Amino acid sequence: MVHIVLYFHGGEKVIERQIEEEIDRVEREYSFDLPEREISREEVAMAIEHTNLKAFAVPENIEKLVSEALEHEFYGVCVNPSYVPMVKEMVKDKKLKVITVVGFPLGATSTEAKVSEAIWAVKNGADEIDMVLHVGMLKAQNWKYVYEDIKAVVEASKVPVKVIIETAYLTKEEKIAACVISRIAGAEFVKTSTGFAPSGASPEDVHLMKFVVGENMGVKAAGGIRTFEDASKMLRAGACRIGTSSGVKIIGEVGG
Repeated sequence: MVHIVLYFHGGEKVIERQIEEEIDRVEREYSFDLPEREISREEVAMAIEHTNLKAFAVPENIEKLVSEALEHEFYGVCVNPSYVPMVKEMVKDKKLKVITVVGFPLGATSTEAKVSEAIWAVKNGADEIDMVLHVGMLKAQNWKYVYEDIKAVVEASKVPVKVIIETAYLTKEEKIAACVISRIAGAEFVKTSTGFAPSGASPEDVHLMKFVVGENMGVKAAGGIRTFEDASKMLRAGACRIGTSSGVKIIGEVGG
């Protein structure tokens, strides 16, 4: 039975206060400004988590995904948990990272289920975990639940955890709250989307998320990134990872 206590002084009130302070800081200091800088093919390739999370993906599809990622020297591959052992065996001592998802795609399963899924995935070779936050509890402002849900997965995983906040369903204030709670709970990244919502990543959301989490956390942009221009905008906005099923197409647009 998973039980995570709000161990820091003040508990839920501390979270609420930090959210309020961050919303106020954003209102006072934040503005969207996409920096102009050249993005290289190599920089994009090294950020890509080549992804296949489709329900109908068969082993041959996953084998192709891994082969493509190795060929183009992507950062990693992101697959459903059942494929983690197979992918780990394929990559062996190579640099390619094995990333999987937890509580995917809705985030509304129990904390216990998420923890169990994460433990199994890491035991079987996952290098990183992308967990879906409980969107309903966030929207209900049940900060304690959201914090404990994330914290439980972070503590169980022992590998970097990215929190998928599913921006398509959130207000600006809720996006800020999701980032603040993820930071307090010890996640290493926040991620825009599952790719299963009505919309995916936008430079505006990535830029805001990066402003909130700061330099000590990463931002993964995912959902609807299909061109080199899309990927470049996300990196310019502050993302350091790109989740996409179009990695080969993206890199192919600039040759090399």
